[in-house]
Amino acid sequence: MATTAISKSSALQRFLRDTSRRSLNSAATACVSSSLGAVMPPMQPHDMIIQSKSQAQVHLPPSRRLYSSTSYSMKKAWDPSLDEYKYWNREQSKHGEASYVLDMSPESVQREARILCLASDDDDANSPLTNPAGKLPFGSRLLHVGIQPTDFPDSLICENPNVLFVSPSCPHVRLQLPLLLHKFPTIEWIHVRSAGIDFLESDELPVVTKKRIMTNAKGQFSSSLAEYVMMACSYFAKNIPMLLKQKGAKVWNDFDVEELRGKTMGIVGYGDIGRATARLASTYGMKVVALRRNPAKSELDPICDEVYGTGKLSLQKLMSVSDYVVCSAPSTVETRGMVNADAFKASKKNQVFINLGRGPVVDEDALVGSLKNGTLRGAALDVFATEPLPKDHELWDIENVLISPHNMDKTATFMHEATEFFVNENVTRFILGDTLLNPVDARLGY
Repeated sequence: MATTAISKSSALQRFLRDTSRRSLNSAATACVSSSLGAVMPPMQPHDMIIQSKSQAQVHLPPSRRLYSSTSYSMKKAWDPSLDEYKYWNREQSKHGEASYVLDMSPESVQREARILCLASDDDDANSPLTNPAGKLPFGSRLLHVGIQPTDFPDSLICENPNVLFVSPSCPHVRLQLPLLLHKFPTIEWIHVRSAGIDFLESDELPVVTKKRIMTNAKGQFSSSLAEYVMMACSYFAKNIPMLLKQKGAKVWNDFDVEELRGKTMGIVGYGDIGRATARLASTYGMKVVALRRNPAKSELDPICDEVYGTGKLSLQKLMSVSDYVVCSAPSTVETRGMVNADAFKASKKNQVFINLGRGPVVDEDALVGSLKNGTLRGAALDVFATEPLPKDHELWDIENVLISPHNMDKTATFMHEATEFFVNENVTRFILGDTLLNPVDARLGY
């Protein structure tokens, strides 16, 4: 069946490739009509009945799929567009490809997306999905918004909802999610509007998601966090604290600074955030070493010089060779407390530790001890085991610590863009029957 789909879509793929190099004009539009006519017979009135695009009530014809996944030819093992590594990146991925196919050939619809939204109804970041004046993709409908199963009328069961959008704004969502999935067993796909799913963690989560697809907003926040990392590195390399002190005291004393070029950055958790950080570090002339569960996936990565597997010895090796360590690992059962006293004892002299993943991954007592005894030169921390960071926490009083309130990816539009990704990229793929971006394994926690 997959072979047939690729064969039927060859003309459309050639068209998409060509139009990526030039703007659409009337001649190109005519070419599309001709190409589509060549690969499939004219639609008959009984094939599809569309009541209105706003309602998107669709009666699906027999499978005539025109849209297929990107060709895998000439790809490398680290290419994120590969099926086994199919993740979204805001800067590098092609935007709107599936939406364009859906707009140009609505007969490519494979199924309707009937969406429930588990979120606070006043969460403006969800407006690309929930705003009544907005336009959802053809073939999709938002059925209801609520924060608990009782908010969703029993009459919706007859609508056979098949998509669930989950927002962090939903109170007690780790408890509400399993209950809602029990109430609506027809849900096939769960999308989470954040990169981390630790706020959903429960004993029931792996069970209720076992036969369902789960995706997240990975790739939406990576560039902002990568910029933060390079700022944090420069904060210590150029001794910004000294500059601020001298400015406050109106003192003109020069001092030596260091370059980032030639230094080694170790990245614990080489996912999309890790790779975005590595890309910038490489541009600065830094060597990059990384720690990840499946090191084979990065063997041909041109911006990662060395990659180690997971485990205590691998982490200690990375700590021992890195001038700057970036922790971007998710919080899971396996990773909590992973960066502990033994890891810090292995740290290279004058190392700077940067945490932007999740606070519980780091043993904060061990971190404080390493900062106080001089094992670490400094730390830049955007995440903590307890947030907000308690006022009596020792980290506030340690001079060589840069603290930010878990906001280094919080641009004015970052969550709004995460919802746009769901609507414009993944909902359209679902409607077309294509592979969804950003698959998540609830058992692993990422």
